[in-house]
Amino acid sequence: MTEVPFVDLAAAHAEVDRQVRAGFDRVLAKCAFVQGPDVAAFEREYAHFNGAQHAVGLANGTDALELALRALFHLRGTGPGAEVVLPANTFVATAEAVVRAGARPVLVDAEPADLLMDADLAAAAVTPATGAIVPVHLYGRLAPLERLLHLGPPVLEDAAQSQGAARDGRHLTGAIAATSFYPGKNLGAYGDAGAVVTGSAELARTVRLLRDHGSERKYEHEIVGFNSRLDTLQAVVLRAKLRRLEGWNEQRRAAAARYAELLAGIPGVVLPRPAGEEHVWHLYVVRVPRRDEVAARMGDLGIRVGIHYPVPVHLQPGFAYLGHGPGDFPVAEAAAGRILSLPMFPQITEEQQQRVADALRKALG
Repeated sequence: MTEVPFVDLAAAHAEVDRQVRAGFDRVLAKCAFVQGPDVAAFEREYAHFNGAQHAVGLANGTDALELALRALFHLRGTGPGAEVVLPANTFVATAEAVVRAGARPVLVDAEPADLLMDADLAAAAVTPATGAIVPVHLYGRLAPLERLLHLGPPVLEDAAQSQGAARDGRHLTGAIAATSFYPGKNLGAYGDAGAVVTGSAELARTVRLLRDHGSERKYEHEIVGFNSRLDTLQAVVLRAKLRRLEGWNEQRRAAAARYAELLAGIPGVVLPRPAGEEHVWHLYVVRVPRRDEVAARMGDLGIRVGIHYPVPVHLQPGFAYLGHGPGDFPVAEAAAGRILSLPMFPQITEEQQQRVADALRKALG
């Protein structure tokens, strides 16, 4: 019997193959490899999808976070060494971007139910030195932005896992949002790619300057910048996939509902809380005892699973200088030993999900 993949990129590609090939032929015919027309078209389309005024394509999601922070700091006159509040339960790129932007990460714990950044702890961490707050929209669910926006510092949303998600009918509500189009995302490229989305023309212009050597006109460099442009071929892929994103997210919601039925009542398994139609289920994350043993057993049974994330930021050696240790963020640490991401992609079948559920029962037996 074939394995159940964790993510089936081939199935997604099959749905867009014709449009992508036609788009590649168009780019190759025009030799429009850097900042070609498809980049500008994708930026318009992605901004519209999010109900925003501006989107700026970038080389990857980590650059998107860093350049968004740098743009905020540049326009607000924030000096070096500013503090940025972010969750301990996130991929390391969130904290990396803060450090790369010249700021200091200030970590806070997760709330127990959904493992998103605890808004009360974030509020308590804000000081006069705080230059930004960076909530992370994990697993396809938006963080509680309404509890963060009034705190004073600008809010930069890490939206790499929430493409198409909403809260109270709105996709993005902070000053600026950064996303990744890594291949496994809900909207994934065929390599690295990223973007920022904002309603501010000033922020958008600053990010455009930063991504292209600080320049709007060749050989005129207004600020010190970087080389982080969205590749035109990746823009072709993203345009083709963006047309299907709403439908794919609906398929993810249906798959999440099936998992909830199939996994209900399995002893020791904590399921994610349902969140209605605003959740886009980038990941379906359960919590189980003996997680590493269970993951290995499921692999033996032909089920590919993931772990997001096994080590919180504060326990990563690269961030030891922050001075934290075991026990400082107990919710994130406890979750790190139990979380298990099950196969989730739009094209997953009922038969595949039944096999996942059966394997999980056997692994826990």
